[in-house]
Amino acid sequence: MITPNIIASDYIRKYISLVTEPDINEALNANGKAFRKFLKSIPHFKIDYAYATNKWTIKEIVQHVIDCERVFAYRAISFARLDPSSLPGFEENHWAANAHTQSRDWKDMLEEFKTLRKSTRLLFKSFSEEDLQHTGTADDKPTNVAALGFLIAGHIQHHINIINERYL
Repeated sequence: MITPNIIASDYIRKYISLVTEPDINEALNANGKAFRKFLKSIPHFKIDYAYATNKWTIKEIVQHVIDCERVFAYRAISFARLDPSSLPGFEENHWAANAHTQSRDWKDMLEEFKTLRKSTRLLFKSFSEEDLQHTGTADDKPTNVAALGFLIAGHIQHHINIINERYL
């Protein structure tokens, strides 16, 4: 499957621009493997490290990535199934503050991401070319299913870049 037309806000396009694969399924597969490998390479003493006051720890970033992937996948299936509802945005800092990440086991989080990404890959693999073009509204912005698939991969690449630049 070659990259379909993308309908997305400039905000989403900045994440999509970080994806190098032209195929959604290839992007999700390669990106998921790369993220898991990257997370396993992080020294354990860095997991709870934040580079500044009021910045997330690496563990909190991973929880954020997991939460966002769930939200973006829900949006994708909602749009693919032609649900006419406009979907709300979400306040990432509020979610992070209420995720109880500090009490989570790191290995459980890695396993959760692996399982979630498998589910996301299978979801996008199930979409037809037509499904990928279906558009809906989330956070008051029109977006299509294809854009959400690339957003999922690009969002993770964004956080890999941040962790490399500011945490390691």
